[in-house]
Amino acid sequence: MRKILKVMLAAIILLVLVFAGGMIYLSIGLKAGQNVVLSGLDMSNVHDGVYYGSYKAGRWSNKVAVTVDNGRITSIEILDDVTFVKPEVSDELFFRVIEAQSTDIDAVSGATVTSKAYLKSIENALSINDGGNYE
Repeated sequence: MRKILKVMLAAIILLVLVFAGGMIYLSIGLKAGQNVVLSGLDMSNVHDGVYYGSYKAGRWSNKVAVTVDNGRITSIEILDDVTFVKPEVSDELFFRVIEAQSTDIDAVSGATVTSKAYLKSIENALSINDGGNYE
């Protein structure tokens, strides 16, 4: 009987540790993502081409390729996605960015931190001063 209690206690402790570790993992980068400052885009300095940008903050880290043609954003492709992918969020957000030609748009409802993470990657790609990569 004592052996069974020890095994049960060990199992409970293990479950608590796994749960706590999972909660810590899920929250890494959350505060940074909530406080992301978006500075907008100045497309007047952006030449046609494909630009790469990323944002790093735990499970919201991502990398995008932004295509500019005739001085306008024409497409945004995800190269390395956030941990919990929801294509409907990125599709809607990228549609809004392309339509507005700006990152000064509303976040997708229910995905504010994810939206900000994608928007920051887009800004980082197109911001020559912040090291956006051009191909």
